[in-house]
Amino acid sequence: RCGLLEQIKGLTVHGPAHHRAAVFSFNVESIHPYDLGTLLDQQGIAVRTGHHCAQPIMTCLKVDGTVRASLAAYNTREDLDRLAQGLQRAIQMLR
Repeated sequence: RCGLLEQIKGLTVHGPAHHRAAVFSFNVESIHPYDLGTLLDQQGIAVRTGHHCAQPIMTCLKVDGTVRASLAAYNTREDLDRLAQGLQRAIQMLR
């Protein structure tokens, strides 16, 4: 589960937890994924934005795209904390 992210109001992590690995896509209510991705990038947090070559899924989810975070073996708890803090900062700027 993405416990740190679950505390962020308006954030939706797509897909059931048992189908996720170290890659997860999400949206924040009323914020375009490109705007969110740009502000995260400016904070040094690397994510991907868009439809990720999965337009049928985006249509099914009724979203223009998502923000996607990809983790690897070298990521730490501090990296996740930084993602959560960066998201909160970006959301505050965009609302």
